[in-house]
Amino acid sequence: MFAISEPDWKLFRRLQSVALDLFCQRVLAEIDGIASDADKTHHERYLAIFQRIKKRDKKLANAFDEPRRSTAIQQLAYMQSHALLTPKEMSDFSVETRRAVRFLLGENELEA
Repeated sequence: MFAISEPDWKLFRRLQSVALDLFCQRVLAEIDGIASDADKTHHERYLAIFQRIKKRDKKLANAFDEPRRSTAIQQLAYMQSHALLTPKEMSDFSVETRRAVRFLLGENELEA
């Protein structure tokens, strides 16, 4: 759908691991909250954790599985929609890539 330049591809590959770590950090924090809920039985907590991981795993797959140049812009948009990259990290991408991401996110800004 959208092509990504070689420099943006290299940046995407580097930042992907940063975003993945943040994603996992957030999921683990959610799990900590579920695991420490003393109002629920151990089994209820286990089931809640299992469901949360199942749900989050689908989101993880959308953003991080099988990165290819042909899907990098879509994955980058998904990361951006979940606030996994800082504004500074996003600003390091080319104007074209940032515009493509904004387009996929439904943002119609004309600025770079």
